[in-house]
Amino acid sequence: MLPATIPIFPLPNVVLFPGVFLPLHIFEPRYKEMLQEAIKTDRIIGMVLLKPGFEADYEGRPPIYPVGCAGLVSRVDEVERGRYNIVLHGFEKFRVLREEPDGAFRRAEVETLPEALDSEAKERLKDERIKLEALLLPTKGGTDATFPSSLPDDDLVNALSQYLNLLPVERQALLERDNALDRCRGLIELVEMQSMAMRLPNAKGVH
Repeated sequence: MLPATIPIFPLPNVVLFPGVFLPLHIFEPRYKEMLQEAIKTDRIIGMVLLKPGFEADYEGRPPIYPVGCAGLVSRVDEVERGRYNIVLHGFEKFRVLREEPDGAFRRAEVETLPEALDSEAKERLKDERIKLEALLLPTKGGTDATFPSSLPDDDLVNALSQYLNLLPVERQALLERDNALDRCRGLIELVEMQSMAMRLPNAKGVH
């Protein structure tokens, strides 16, 4: 369960998902202050995506999408000139209810958005995972390529949602899905659209 208020780290092209690790480079003074406070307290930082048009007010408080994912700072390395390389481990999705108006960095009152699946939904997710793997790793030379079977279904879906070649707004839409089953179905739709676009005459890529 998340605290009622957490620091939020808005970026224009990064979406964090539960169960996934995210490396970040911290160099702006306000976010170095945010990191220091997180390390001294519960090590929680909430990642949120900036809405388009943020450039005009980047140094201020440009609009963000209301759904984000909180991560635990699992590693911190100080590098040159007081900058930091950190690793966040996503663990809880949240919705921003209200932002605090003051402070060197942004804070928000949030509510947790649980993603637990019942046993029936977990079984459906296994079937959807097979469909997703078939799209991403087609059989070549008679050998079936697969993702590690030891990787839990929801972790695989979340990792692919974070690291496949998708637009930030597409990742955000996947994050906002209700759970890993719904997210997997959305990811399948996106991969199928990419594949279809690549087969069109004169197609040079989706993005």
